[in-house]
Amino acid sequence: MSRTLYLIAGFIALGLGGIGAVLPLLPTVPFLILAAFCFARSNEALEQRLLDHPRFGVHIRLWRERGAISRKGKQAALAAFAISIAIALLFAPLPWSLAPVAAALIGGSWIWTRPER
Repeated sequence: MSRTLYLIAGFIALGLGGIGAVLPLLPTVPFLILAAFCFARSNEALEQRLLDHPRFGVHIRLWRERGAISRKGKQAALAAFAISIAIALLFAPLPWSLAPVAAALIGGSWIWTRPER
């Protein structure tokens, strides 16, 4: 039963990663890392396909081996945080507009402290 749940969760994460490849503010690689995690526990062939992917496989391997995020990935995440903050400050009333600021400070500082390649 748990293999089936991991397989379902893997496909959901893979789908969200696919959507993230098209939508600029939805992350792709974290969902693919999650999908690889789930597939490792349910279907090794699907996990291997993700690890062998020419574009995303290297990011999954970096995360697994060293908990590393590429500099380009860090910059993209911080740019997305900045856009979210700007949109919130323009359109949301106080104090709600400060929630993205807090999330960016917490999430951004954690992302920036991860090792790089």
